[in-house]
Amino acid sequence: MVSSDDIEEFYKKLEGKITREEFKSRMEEKITSMNGLCDHKTAAMLISSELGVNENVKIKDITEGKGNVTFIAKVLSVSDVREFSRDNDTIGRVVNLNLADDTGSIKAALWDEACDLVKIGDIKPGQSLKVKGYVKQGKTGLEVNVGRGGGIEHIDREVPVNMKPLKISEVKNGMNALNIISKIIDMGTIRTFQRKDGIPGKVRNITIGDPTGKIRVTLWDAKADATDFKAGEIVEFINAYARENSFSNQVEIQLGSGGSMVKSSAVVDYSEPLTPIADIGINSSYSVSGHVSGLDEIREFDRADGTKNKVSNIYISDDTGRIKVALWGEHADIVNELDIGSEIRIIDAYAKPGRNEEIELSAGARTRIEVLRK
Repeated sequence: MVSSDDIEEFYKKLEGKITREEFKSRMEEKITSMNGLCDHKTAAMLISSELGVNENVKIKDITEGKGNVTFIAKVLSVSDVREFSRDNDTIGRVVNLNLADDTGSIKAALWDEACDLVKIGDIKPGQSLKVKGYVKQGKTGLEVNVGRGGGIEHIDREVPVNMKPLKISEVKNGMNALNIISKIIDMGTIRTFQRKDGIPGKVRNITIGDPTGKIRVTLWDAKADATDFKAGEIVEFINAYARENSFSNQVEIQLGSGGSMVKSSAVVDYSEPLTPIADIGINSSYSVSGHVSGLDEIREFDRADGTKNKVSNIYISDDTGRIKVALWGEHADIVNELDIGSEIRIIDAYAKPGRNEEIELSAGARTRIEVLRK
């Protein structure tokens, strides 16, 4: 017994090449012409084949011996287009897509002319695509190559993806292919740098959080622009990876050309945990809130490398105690906005021993300062 759902599935694969009425009519004609030797499902398969529609496969069923495959998937991430020189002195181009359906994920490499779809912005994370290409073994596993014999088509329907996002507390050093939904706490600033090969690069460090904690995310090169995002928004990071920062010894998330950052409609709560001043110990980062109970002037000085820097000291108090806070660099200018009694919140300041073995906080590049009331 063939169900109507089976027939409907074949019709969907035709994707506008024929109307539903024409499809049903041709099915009946096929059954009649074969003297009733085929049922409706067989007729639907034959019509699909005649119209050049191949049977789609699920990603989990894609194997190296499959050769050419056709499958429908959701775009998780899009890399930058990379140019390279071939042995015949021609210039080639390639771009990688990370694709997924409800059974798994796979990389698709788009070559030469196929790259134009990415270059003009026609392929973006979150879209559904029908992909036809050749399966081969790549450096990191199976991949589908889309060249002259392949193709990419947009599909106007949602493709379910079975990818469970990780909580921030679950992120561990060395993890790859991370999927995380979180709230942006701070967007940071873009910094430029010079690579060893002389090519300039860009980097931005942002901070994200969820109910289990917060973590720093490094956005590289084109991802660093991130002009469409702001603090407070919910975002999904796709195909990121985790590495330990050799300077801070803290695990951070990295997002390179193979990953993506997209806005999400999910609901994610985050509230900054504040530590009472009396509970602050040394050699750790803390977030505190209180009122200003002391102010010093800005002091400028020369660094060992000859560059100039500045620092100012303030004191803040809460119901449990009072602590000195050293404000370095641009943070020092905040003293011009403050007065005794101003309410302030300091996020991620580092606690260390000061004079007379008293604990003090140091507000540096990783610190955020919010003036709650002047």
